[in-house]
Amino acid sequence: MTIPQGELSELLIALIRNACVNDGTRESGHEARSIATLAGFFGQAGQVFEPEPGRCSAVYRVPGRSSAAPTLMLMGHVDVVPADASGWSADPFGGERRDGFIWGRGAIDMLNQTAAMAAVFRRYLVGDEPPLAGDLVFLAVADEEAGSGLGARWLVENHWEAVACDYQLTEIGTPMLWGRSGPGLPVTVAEKGPHWRRLRTGGAPGHGSQPYATQNALVPLADAIARLGDSPSPAVITDEWRRFVAAWDPDPSLAADLTDLDRIDRAIDRIAVDDIGLARWVHACTHLTISPNTLRAGVKANVVPAAAVAEIDVRTLPGQDRADVHDHFRKVVGPAFEEITVEEMENTVASGSVPDGPLWRALDGARGEIAPDSHLLPAMIPVGTDARFFRPKGTVSYGVGLFDRRVGFGDFLTMFHGYDERVSEESLGLTAALLVRTVARFGEEIARAGYPGRGDRKTGK
Repeated sequence: MTIPQGELSELLIALIRNACVNDGTRESGHEARSIATLAGFFGQAGQVFEPEPGRCSAVYRVPGRSSAAPTLMLMGHVDVVPADASGWSADPFGGERRDGFIWGRGAIDMLNQTAAMAAVFRRYLVGDEPPLAGDLVFLAVADEEAGSGLGARWLVENHWEAVACDYQLTEIGTPMLWGRSGPGLPVTVAEKGPHWRRLRTGGAPGHGSQPYATQNALVPLADAIARLGDSPSPAVITDEWRRFVAAWDPDPSLAADLTDLDRIDRAIDRIAVDDIGLARWVHACTHLTISPNTLRAGVKANVVPAAAVAEIDVRTLPGQDRADVHDHFRKVVGPAFEEITVEEMENTVASGSVPDGPLWRALDGARGEIAPDSHLLPAMIPVGTDARFFRPKGTVSYGVGLFDRRVGFGDFLTMFHGYDERVSEESLGLTAALLVRTVARFGEEIARAGYPGRGDRKTGK
């Protein structure tokens, strides 16, 4: 099965132009636009869920030959983060085709993969490809960029019967990473846990011209977040990281530094000289990360603020939890921390899936067909995906894409939530080709295991 490049590009461009911008408010997102686009692409509407007006997700299902066989899901989100057009060299929501690339917010996070998954799934939905042994499901989901309370999290908690799956392919996909063993194709098998925090301080209003002995709510909070932003966070060398470094197989001296607690920061500085994107990624995969990202206080320039609030992006490694976050905050901020009110915006531990089994073998076989000089690289990512809601249910979840060599691993990472997000049309086609072969090979893996026909689970006949 070959998917025409034009079909892929046109769908991606349409999704970008829908501008399903999720700024974190319940009234943003407008994912209904892309759900309608996908309904037109498939020629039918899926099972649509709309917990808030316009915040739509859709589930499509192709029943397998056996009700006993495992279900495979292709999951892509359709919302994107905001984009400041002043820093772009193209319209962030224009879906421009230029120099072999498609430019726009969401081009790599993750509308490219969503479009490729939809194109693959459509072949099964319309009957161009025979059904798998088990069900094949496509989930286009809302609100991934703001915690998934109106998307995957909500679906798993309230409509598990509609989205239940045994295996899943989702984000993220990145370009190859080179080591001594050749190019490695990163496959997301684990991810850090988001533990976002909101900090609040209170004071009393007063005239800004007379600040002596006032209770300015902003000053202690600004001091606290400055300390959190400047202080080194603890490093941890996890089993997931050791496995990744071993598969990456960089220069032996670098590999040794990357897996040594006393030398990991030196290794990151060494990488940063030539590749800041890769350095940031290595740092995030080996440290508890703290990023103060918003600060709000006051009503005008000459009024002492009576309240201040800051929001902080915290990501934990496997084995860390909310207690580790609290202990780090208390240690860094000092006694003043006791005067700050802390609200837990998000508390999800790191999650992962073992790189083994039928879906892993299917991925490896597909890789061998398309990129035979490469090898799979099981990776832990520092960002959160909707897979974190499925893995606790027993779902094996991986994220993968296949990209050409026009953009390197580190440079690619800087485009996530950044300026000039773009994906080459060749990479879009490669990702679709990888998914085509992976789904087919997964079907073959499951068929070889042997399952009775649909409905035979109850009768035994």
